Amino acid sequence: MTEIVNLNRARKAKARAEAQGQAAQNRVKFGRTKAQKATGRSENAKSEASLDGHKRER
Repeated sequence: MTEIVNLNRARKAKARAEAQGQAAQNRVKFGRTKAQKATGRSENAKSEASLDGHKRER
């Protein structure tokens, strides 16, 4: 005999698998490493400090 398959579960499982595949592609395409994030934060802090140093006080 064949196994009975719940079509709702099968449809949802297929959608979940497709979503996981898309998420994996997005992680590769848009993800940044921890070192890149740290570099970005330090560059932002440096530029903000530079701008604050050039402000005039009233």
